[in-house]
Amino acid sequence: MNEWTKEQWESIKDNSPLSLFYIYTPMCGTCQIASKMMNVIKEIVSVPIGQANINFLGDLAIEQEIESVPCLLISKNGRVEKKIYAFQSVPYLLETIKTIDENKIL
Repeated sequence: MNEWTKEQWESIKDNSPLSLFYIYTPMCGTCQIASKMMNVIKEIVSVPIGQANINFLGDLAIEQEIESVPCLLISKNGRVEKKIYAFQSVPYLLETIKTIDENKIL
């Protein structure tokens, strides 16, 4: 998964029907588990997926009202439709993404 800047995220979000942005911190144990789940998701779905350390995204964290990490922002047609904080399982994440994907691009 590629590291994205805020500008890259905004460009991809605004120009893709569906995109995922995974926010984490390196010292977070839960984030390490979520990162492994996101690597599996990356292999299954065919939408743009990026990640970023929240420590370098202060403005984005405030704008998106990110409450904690890990956090997955699911964007549809330029708008964040869902924020996931509890990465329960890979099937849960896939199902949540699919419910937002009305165009069935997955």
